[in-house]
Amino acid sequence: MGRSVQYIVDDEGKKKSVIIPFEEWEKQRKKLDALQNKLDVFQTIAEGVSEMKEAKKKRKELKNLSDFLDEC
Repeated sequence: MGRSVQYIVDDEGKKKSVIIPFEEWEKQRKKLDALQNKLDVFQTIAEGVSEMKEAKKKRKELKNLSDFLDEC
């Protein structure tokens, strides 16, 4: 990034916005998208683990993988 970054400041000199080259924006957006996808996977796994723990507490029987895949 370096010198190509520009800041927009208010009348008091406080930074309000930043301008970066489009190529850098695209690169950062792709990284953000990849991180968001990872976060989504981790959250889904965490929800599944919580669901399994809750079922175990209630002694509820869960579907096995074969039954689950048969529904898909």
